[in-house]
This record gives sequence, structure tokens and C-alpha cells, in this order.
Amino acid sequence: MVISTLQRSKYSQLIKTEAKRLGFYKSGISKTAHLPDDEERIEAWLAAGLHGEMSWLERNKEKRYNPAKLVDGAKSIITVIYNYTPKEKLSGRNNYKLSNYTYGSDYHEVVKNKLYSLLEHIERETGKRDARVCVDSAPVLDRAWAHKSGLGFIGKNTLLINRNGGSYFFIGHIILDLELEYESDHPEKNFCGSCTLCIKACPTKALEPFRLDARKCISYLTIEHRSEIPEEFKSQFEDWIFGCDICQEVCPWNRDAEPHNEKLFELSDELKSMDKTEWENLNQGEFIRLFNNSAVRRTTFQKLKRNIRYLEE
Repeated sequence: MVISTLQRSKYSQLIKTEAKRLGFYKSGISKTAHLPDDEERIEAWLAAGLHGEMSWLERNKEKRYNPAKLVDGAKSIITVIYNYTPKEKLSGRNNYKLSNYTYGSDYHEVVKNKLYSLLEHIERETGKRDARVCVDSAPVLDRAWAHKSGLGFIGKNTLLINRNGGSYFFIGHIILDLELEYESDHPEKNFCGSCTLCIKACPTKALEPFRLDARKCISYLTIEHRSEIPEEFKSQFEDWIFGCDICQEVCPWNRDAEPHNEKLFELSDELKSMDKTEWENLNQGEFIRLFNNSAVRRTTFQKLKRNIRYLEE
């Protein structure tokens, strides 16, 4: 079925309007294609072993560099960003730290459910589609497609940065067999300038401009790393027990970022009241109750306790 230029424009505007209504901060649409520059960069990063134990990054490469391989007849990739800039943070007094994205319900489910609603809206207008919804659930280059779709630039901390909204965003996609109106082939240039605050602030020296050594990254070490955390990083974790936001906290683009308005991402009263002693005495039942619907479940109780012990000793 051939879709006219007028229809492509109509459907694209419909998608962006509905995405906004669903609460997405911004959306963009790109033509599915192979990303050779990103492939070259990531292959060099993998060859240097900077991905640590994340062996899954070495699999499904053909699909990772070309989302058209993920859906039969795929023509477009709709990319969205969803704000999680917190309204309030865990107390910094006698307390450990969790990355902001863990404060409420698991973002995978929250964002994915909204994307399924968006897909249903598209299908009501265009008919049933071959499509796939992705929120950290498929081999997709999230930041590369967000950049290509006009949602921001890639900062020196390797994260997507939106000049109006900062960097505290979840990224999601719908890959589908519908031809649409696409964003410019000239993504936003980098706006970090001479700033190196993120690089200087990283306590484990995991960052250099536009390149992350995951093996030194606190987020990687507290979440992805399977064995005991290397002794060389002792005294450098600054009380982080799940993830790390340091390179975002110091970023000037986050200074004026508006807090999210998603009730599902708000801190629970129980988490707000906890201190180091309660974390150190946490048992498995309490862990399940506290984090039953949270991304923290991903690290498992045993690994969270490992992280806490590492800071205790």
C-alpha cells in the first residue's frame, strides 16, 4: 500500500500529538536504516573491552545496528523520551544513594504501557501494523536513535541531553511497517562546549570525552558486575548502592530541568524514612516489599547487600 505525502504528514502529526497527550516529553520519527558510524564506534569500544561483563552487547549485532532487522517490513522508528527528573531525593543524611530512576515503579513497564497505548492509537487510524515496542528490551541503539530523531545531543558523559529538559530521560521506541514523515538527516550538534564537569566529577575516572569505561563505572559495578567489586574502588563510591547520577548531577543542562509529574515515579514514604542502619539490616522480605515494582529488583537482594557491604567495610 502506497501512502501519500499528505497521509505521511497527517499520521506523523497524529503520533506526536498523541505522544504528548500520553505524557512523553518529546517524540521524533526516523526512517529505519543501518547506522554505520555508530557501528564503528561501538565495535571499537567492544574491541577495547570497555563493556566489561555485559556480553549481551556482543550479540544480535546485525539487529542492533539496523532496527529494520527487528520487524518484518519495518520502515519507521518512533522514538520518545519520558522525564524522570525527581521532585525530591532521598535524604543525604546518614543514608545510602539510589539512582533517581529507581525511586518509583519500574520504568520498563510504565514507559512500555504508554508506548502500547500509542501503538493502539496508530492502529485505530492506520489499521493493524507489524510493530515492536522497545524499552531496554531489544538490541536497539537508544541514544543514537534519539539523537537522530532530534530529541537531543550526545554529551561528553555519553548520555542524551535535551537543551530544555536535561538528561534525566527514559528512551523508548516503536518500530513499525508504516512510512511516515522523517526528521532532518542533520541531528543536533553537541553543546557541551569546553565543559568537562562530568569527567572531573566521576570519582572512579570512568569517563573521558564521549567514552565510558564501564568497568570503572559505579552504575555498572553496582548493577551489571557479577562478582565482588574490585578493592581498587574503595572509598570512591560516595554512598551509591544502586546506580550513580554524579555525571548528571553536575551537568549544567540539568540545572533548570523541570521535575516529572508521573505519580508512579514518586518516592515512597518508607524509602524516604530509611537510613544506613536500616539498609544494612535489610532482609530479603523487606527487599521484595520495598522494590517489588522497582527497577532495583534487577540487581537482586544478594547483589544489593554486596554493594552495601562494600561500603560498610
